[in-house]
Amino acid sequence: MGLSEFDPAARERVSWNAGRQVGAKRALKPRQIWAIRFFLDQHGRIRDRALFDLAIDSKLRGCDLVKIRISDIVCDRKIRTRATVVQQKTGRPVQFELMDDARASLLKWLELRCGSLEDFAFPSRTDHTTHLSTRQYARLVDEWVTGIGLPSEDYGTHSLRRTKASIIYKATGNLRAVQILLGHTKIESTVRYLGVDVEDALTLAEGTEI
Repeated sequence: MGLSEFDPAARERVSWNAGRQVGAKRALKPRQIWAIRFFLDQHGRIRDRALFDLAIDSKLRGCDLVKIRISDIVCDRKIRTRATVVQQKTGRPVQFELMDDARASLLKWLELRCGSLEDFAFPSRTDHTTHLSTRQYARLVDEWVTGIGLPSEDYGTHSLRRTKASIIYKATGNLRAVQILLGHTKIESTVRYLGVDVEDALTLAEGTEI
């Protein structure tokens, strides 16, 4: 039998998300990005630095990021400046750029990792024929943000996906460009993802004189 919300037993129940941070995770700020890079370099975490830089530049969901193969980001023994992957969620291809920092850290990692073009760039610790799991990726992100003193409940894998997109939007106000970069099929999804609201719209309007 169901309980009424007014029944004493119902009032004693604890919500599944009691005390937890729910909703969109925060994007990282530029100074936090560099703090994490410094933290990873300081501790000699070459793989993690490459994974972090790739996550920031690619703006991919965790499920797509961990499945990146060496051939996706390498051509003629060089790290590509642009790459394309097919998104698991939508089945649609999305392009992304790889900046100097990401190319340097990826090259350093892949020279250490070795392997063939068809291998996963970030293999599982237990089975090198498979890729790093999304759960392990989430644990790593938790280590990175707490390593620089950020509260883990405020940040997650989507923080890395949102970071560069948020910076681009704040710098340009171009939602269509961000939509393309994130691989969203609808502009409404981009609006919700970035948390665009009336205040953002008014700030952009106030900065535009006619």
